[in-house]
Amino acid sequence: MKNLIVRTITGVFFVAAIVVSFMRPEAMFLLFAIVTGLTIWEFCGLVNDRIAGATVNRFISTVAGVYFFLAMAGYCSGLVTGSGIFIPYLLTIIYLFISELYLKQANPVNDWAYTMLSQMYIALPFSMINVLAFNGSADGAIRFNTILPLSVFIFLWVNDTGAYCVGSLLGKHKLFPRISPGKSWEGSIGGAVFVVIAACIINWFDQQGADPAQSSLNPPVLTLIQWIGLGLVVVIFGTWGDLVESLFKRTINIKDSGNILPGHGGMLDRFDSSLMAFPAAVVYIYTLTIICQ
Repeated sequence: MKNLIVRTITGVFFVAAIVVSFMRPEAMFLLFAIVTGLTIWEFCGLVNDRIAGATVNRFISTVAGVYFFLAMAGYCSGLVTGSGIFIPYLLTIIYLFISELYLKQANPVNDWAYTMLSQMYIALPFSMINVLAFNGSADGAIRFNTILPLSVFIFLWVNDTGAYCVGSLLGKHKLFPRISPGKSWEGSIGGAVFVVIAACIINWFDQQGADPAQSSLNPPVLTLIQWIGLGLVVVIFGTWGDLVESLFKRTINIKDSGNILPGHGGMLDRFDSSLMAFPAAVVYIYTLTIICQ
């Protein structure tokens, strides 16, 4: 009972922090730069502590990942013009490769692999939040878009809740018993149904936020069908993201990735689904853009 209370309180503060952060771009930059840093720091610590023959530079990998997120934020928001902002990041990656020539580690290829994994698996997906959050408008201005990135988190939360409730009541057929025996096909389908309902509600708010008098400058972000499509993309890739992190934890034989979030484990435990959902959402949105041109 005590653990449930702690988990609930942590969950409420977690959701509130994310929702509030999307009210201002500066708040979003700060929160997710911290989240990116903490998640990479946690991942690198697990690699160094739990994987034999692998050592990554925890500090430099974390700084590089945070810098990449902030560079993407500046570039996507228009605060920084030109792609030169990414040069320090590229130099850092080059350094992490070259440094292995002088460290005389037992397995430098392992070190390279896990170092790059921290960037590809964590830094890159979090940076995609910026791609969704800033959109060019018909008048050439770049606008901060709250509803699109926040909707991805809402879909993930609704899917998790719906899958848990339906799976607890009706779950009989295991979705992926080798990696996550608690997940069921019934729960996954139930979560998807709840997400479709959530997509309809978000579409209603999206339509209300559009300005009919300036439809060319401030149109709805997506149509109803497109919102439902985004929701289902998030369900599928969010589930895969959860399973990917479960596979990682099973490989290194741990239950939780950390204990920074009381009742919820570590940063990877809390953001595992989003690490696959955000890149997939970006691909989906850009595919719609190409098709609808």
